[in-house]
Amino acid sequence: MNSLDTKENGVYLQSPYRRALRDVVSERVAAARHAQRSWAATPIPHRLAMVRRLRRLIAAHATRLAQAVQVSRGSPLAEILAGEVLPLADACRFLEREAASLLRIRRLGAWGRPFWLLGVRAEVRREPHGTILIIGPFNYPLLLLGVQALQALVAGNSVLLKPGEGGTHAVEEFVHLLREAGLPPQLLQLLPESAEAAMAAIEAGIDKVILTGSAVTGEKVLASLAPYLIPATLELSGCDAAFVLADADLDLTARVLRFALKWNGGATCIAPRRVFVAQSLAGALEARLLDVLAEGMHNCERWKLGPKAEALVRDAITRGARPLCGWGAPAEREKWPTVLADASVTMPLLKEDVFGSVLALVAVSSDEEALDAADRCPYALGATIFGQPQHARALAERVRAGVVVINDAIVPTVDPRLPFGGRGRSGFGVTRGAEGLLEMTVLKVIARRQGQTRWHLNQPDFTDEELVRRYLEAVHGATWKQRCSAWYALLFKLVRDGLTRDQRKEKIP
Repeated sequence: MNSLDTKENGVYLQSPYRRALRDVVSERVAAARHAQRSWAATPIPHRLAMVRRLRRLIAAHATRLAQAVQVSRGSPLAEILAGEVLPLADACRFLEREAASLLRIRRLGAWGRPFWLLGVRAEVRREPHGTILIIGPFNYPLLLLGVQALQALVAGNSVLLKPGEGGTHAVEEFVHLLREAGLPPQLLQLLPESAEAAMAAIEAGIDKVILTGSAVTGEKVLASLAPYLIPATLELSGCDAAFVLADADLDLTARVLRFALKWNGGATCIAPRRVFVAQSLAGALEARLLDVLAEGMHNCERWKLGPKAEALVRDAITRGARPLCGWGAPAEREKWPTVLADASVTMPLLKEDVFGSVLALVAVSSDEEALDAADRCPYALGATIFGQPQHARALAERVRAGVVVINDAIVPTVDPRLPFGGRGRSGFGVTRGAEGLLEMTVLKVIARRQGQTRWHLNQPDFTDEELVRRYLEAVHGATWKQRCSAWYALLFKLVRDGLTRDQRKEKIP
């Protein structure tokens, strides 16, 4: 049932708008599916030539792309160019260099093949799913959806793009450049931003969904996919942890946290929200963080919190959190980002996905306590660790997260070679990097038998059990003496059985 539907005699009837939307979306799904057949047969070098042309067009029209994003995000052009346009061009170059080798057929020869499969040759192929629906986010309307679309297309799929709220203008510019680069028009279809459009595409029949969004949206999408058994890759919300170790550089820590609070207006899924700081450094970090935040705070209107974040901050304060700055702090700090000290892992603020410039500081007595505290949150997208390299690296190997950054935040994850994905309520599967490209494919194995030998087709007799047992001992025995002895017994048995069969044949009249 949809909010636009009406009820008549106890039955929900679809609204004219929804019926018309379903018809339009169904036509676009059909067009994309038809175009995909020939695209899948297009050699990979030809697909990558289109990507190369696109990269050059991105460079030539970078400002136009950034301005299209600015319509919905309101971020400075320089930030959009660095955070969305440049990484998108880098992702193109990564595909140009690596996609052909990643997608090539892997042929298996004799090396490593079990002896009893003599004559069998096999190959593992990466084939496209077919038609992929990509549901984009509102916070990075160009980069995230753009990289996923490119990887899906390079893998041989057709694509339906459903932009996030306010993202249509940016996606339209991206689609325009793709078509100018030579992409067949029907291969990439743009849908309206509404959730109804995504549902209509699912009902019309698609082969996979790539979603970047909130955990709540992920739940709804998975529920809609379940009746059709459609696979999905979900990149969902974060409530990321930062670990400030006892040997951390506090000046660097404070400056990185300020950057994470400010970047993209705080609307970044892997920005730190929970800061677990060594007890010995808690007071010093608070002071240094306030000093750093006081340096050159501009664009104060961008520090606003949404209703959900405000409610969680208010709740945390009632539970004992102490506001250092931002919402709920003294009047002169009301336009600062919100930083709370003396927070507790029992507070809902430290367990929810909050988009906004919010930090909650939690003092801990040890690394173990910090890890235990971090694990109480159901989200596990990313994490940041501040400390000396060896100490930080040891902790990074134990943190439950899809990506861990040491002595920095956000920026290193934009490397086009790196996969990106979370755990728990932060989703499953990955996008970007080599692994993200392979997510856009489905495996096929082709095995063929050469020669005339088909031992398994022979009529079994009472000696076959001994044959298999001798072979197991010969190949997998614990010592070389056992294996040699088993090989001797196996060969003797084969010769003896061969003579016996010949004798049986001679007695047949």
